[in-house]
Amino acid sequence: MAMTKRTFFNDPYIMNTLEQLVPQDHLVRKLNYAIDWDFIYPLVEKLYSPVGRPSIDPVVLFKMIVINKVFGIHSMRKTCREIEVNIAYRWFLGITFEETVPNYSTWSQNYIRRYNDSNVFDEIFMHIIMELHRNNFLKMDIVYVDSTHRKANANKNKSIDAEVEIEAKEYEKELLEEINLQREADNKKKYDSIRKTEIEYDENGNEKMVTKTKHVKLSVTDPESGAYHKGEHEKCYAYSLQTICEGNGFVLAVNTVPGNIHDSVSFFDAYRKLENVFPEKIGGVCLDAEYKTPAIARRIIEDGRTPYLPYKRPMTGKELYKKKDYKYEEETDRYICPAENKLEYKRITRDGYKQYKSNKKECGECPLLEKCTKAKNHEKLIQRHIWEEYIEQAEIIHHAPFWKDIYSKRKETIE
Repeated sequence: MAMTKRTFFNDPYIMNTLEQLVPQDHLVRKLNYAIDWDFIYPLVEKLYSPVGRPSIDPVVLFKMIVINKVFGIHSMRKTCREIEVNIAYRWFLGITFEETVPNYSTWSQNYIRRYNDSNVFDEIFMHIIMELHRNNFLKMDIVYVDSTHRKANANKNKSIDAEVEIEAKEYEKELLEEINLQREADNKKKYDSIRKTEIEYDENGNEKMVTKTKHVKLSVTDPESGAYHKGEHEKCYAYSLQTICEGNGFVLAVNTVPGNIHDSVSFFDAYRKLENVFPEKIGGVCLDAEYKTPAIARRIIEDGRTPYLPYKRPMTGKELYKKKDYKYEEETDRYICPAENKLEYKRITRDGYKQYKSNKKECGECPLLEKCTKAKNHEKLIQRHIWEEYIEQAEIIHHAPFWKDIYSKRKETIE
């Protein structure tokens, strides 16, 4: 068989329409069929002036973001270049061969000047979620929660030292009330705050309580990000994206915070967003070990939902007794150790932990001392959070036969 050598024409004519050139099974056709994009117009109308020269169609600008994300292009500059030569993308945007594709500068300036300080992205997101809900695509009996860190576009070597106030936790007021009830029963002075405070004096010599601050490294390039370092990850500035999805993998709520905020703290903002939209639809909340705190377990249980939390390995040494080996007596509010000695309640800390201590003399003569504590004074200390009962309820659920089937779906959904 003889070799064929093709001759390419520099400028051939194409006697077809965009409609004919785009395959019927192309993903852009499915996107256009599934969503009526006209809903965007009333959402952004207030951001445009009623007079002046015509703007770029706002639906085109938002569809460009969809192309960027769905087709994994990531770079918006590259997305603009790809749209110029991709027939399917042009069809999706409604841009003919004779029309000019919006360049990166046009797109970015619209984003910065018009949309950046608005809630329009959240409104578009929630509109699509509610459409899914109305068409019964959402499986809301159990939701799954996790977070991921996204590296910020910030030089890790450019930072300044700063003192910032320790932020109040969402449940701080409720926790403080319960702590002070216990301190009142103990005949001790009430706390003004669960965050440590100190006395300062104003210019007139009057006392004022000031919340203590913490030292942080702030990025010069992106001050809103947070310093992040975990495990094998390199030190960098990052953001933490707290995400909640339902049983079919659709994202229901997202909350973005600096990367140095712990998952158990940022959980509450994302959870509140979800409750505002679906107050009665959620039956259970499935989380990983990072979220296993008394405050989170309490919030979920008091909302009438079921927390699905994993086993979390105790922090004590392998050779020592674990907390579960000490029996708690609710009626007498004390612990009984494996040697049947008592650990009596002594005090409650500012962060809500009740402390129980053993008798030094009894422990010093105990044959099980080596497996109980390594304290030089032979005194065993156990701490029990004032909301510990909620963690214990979650532990009961953890041992239920259905827990394993539910928890295994985390890897199919949120992960």
